[in-house]
Amino acid sequence: MTIVKKNLSNALFQKFNFTRSQSRHIVDAILEIMKQTLAHDEEILISGFGRFYINKKRQRRGRNPKTGEDLMLEPRRVVKFRATEALREKLNGKG
Repeated sequence: MTIVKKNLSNALFQKFNFTRSQSRHIVDAILEIMKQTLAHDEEILISGFGRFYINKKRQRRGRNPKTGEDLMLEPRRVVKFRATEALREKLNGKG
């Protein structure tokens, strides 16, 4: 199952007895803080979970898969995630 924002706010609502509106605002606020942090090329480290960071891709040669035409891909920034050792162990049944 894919977790969406609604699932996160419902989990807060059920676990901590926030109102549905408060839960939705909390999730939105956390995600907005994360977006702003990454937009400023800063990392987000969540202990016991992982690290979100920006990876800068250079301009490179690519190919249109539909037409086979060569083209140049513009430089861009992408968000990457690296799990902590604790999360990797839990995912692999060791924790």
